[in-house]
Amino acid sequence: MNIGDVKLENPYILAPMAGVTDLPFRLLCKEQGAGLLCMEMISAKALQYKNKNTKALLAIHPDEYPVSLQLFGSDADIISRMAQEIEELPFQILDINMGCPVPKVVKNGEGSALMNRPKLVYEIVSKTVKAIKKPVTVKIRKGFDDAHVNAVEIAKIAEQAGAAAIAVHGRTREQYYSGKADWDIIRQVKEAVSVPVIGNGDVFSGESALRMQRDTGCDGVMIARGAQGNPWIFSELLEYERTGVLPERPQPAEIRDMMLCHAKMQIEFKGDFLGIREMRKHVAWYTKGLKGAARLRDEINKTESYEQLRELLYERI
Repeated sequence: MNIGDVKLENPYILAPMAGVTDLPFRLLCKEQGAGLLCMEMISAKALQYKNKNTKALLAIHPDEYPVSLQLFGSDADIISRMAQEIEELPFQILDINMGCPVPKVVKNGEGSALMNRPKLVYEIVSKTVKAIKKPVTVKIRKGFDDAHVNAVEIAKIAEQAGAAAIAVHGRTREQYYSGKADWDIIRQVKEAVSVPVIGNGDVFSGESALRMQRDTGCDGVMIARGAQGNPWIFSELLEYERTGVLPERPQPAEIRDMMLCHAKMQIEFKGDFLGIREMRKHVAWYTKGLKGAARLRDEINKTESYEQLRELLYERI
């Protein structure tokens, strides 16, 4: 699969998730075979004002290539100018977020609020495409709500403006992440545009990823919540695609070792204090379904160091 001049080894993509797809987690997913890694979304305005919190979000490691950097905003001039300013960074694809449902983002006219402003969508994409040489992609939703399902219209506009690929989440903004993702809207977008279309929504296994491709004809599959606490989903997907057999899930000891590896990387990247606290949510995801997981999640919130985390995990798993 190609996005502009960027060739992906496979079409299975780690979705951009705020507070999740930081550098350590992306590297783990890359080790498991993800074809493209998407960074946490970054505010174009924050870049303009040189907000110190954006520095960590911009961190990229050579081992994770190819990687997609995602900007969000509602001012075409700011987005395109910031894209130009950061183009020298070692990312391969620039993505524009038009799907985030979070209220504070939507209230600013950003994220999925852009689904209601087709002319602005064209302006943002076209100005950004003209400002940089790297391929520009767009992530959209089914629509803003059930009364305004316009993913096909927005996708066509994005293509006309020069987008190199379009990712479609099969839910409206009003749905957030509830209910069932509408894969048929992904199929409709795929049939309406000639650029690659990436499906997103309700992919929690290798089987569901291949079913999405079969049912919608999409070129790529973007995995979000299905990867939380589960970087193995990419290796399992590739194995299932190759053999048609679902591989066994990781054993508890393997899950424990992955958590400890993740914790070391988090601490190295973010320091002891923040790193261990960031791991608390990841541990909750990793241990979902394991025996004693509820008690472990309670205890994990009291850990203050890697040593305490290691001792607790070896005691419980």
